[in-house]
Amino acid sequence: MRTCDFCGRAEDDAAASLTWSTAVERGRTRTFCDECSREHLRAMEGKLDSEWW
Repeated sequence: MRTCDFCGRAEDDAAASLTWSTAVERGRTRTFCDECSREHLRAMEGKLDSEWW
């Protein structure tokens, strides 16, 4: 089971979690759901920490 570190959404289906993204921020791995990933794509590409968005 995965949980989005931004919105808290949980996902049981392993196939659905293929659209999720991961990032390493300050040495910690963070996981984001597909909706949060799409909404904050520009900030992710700019390598901004999730606290900033």
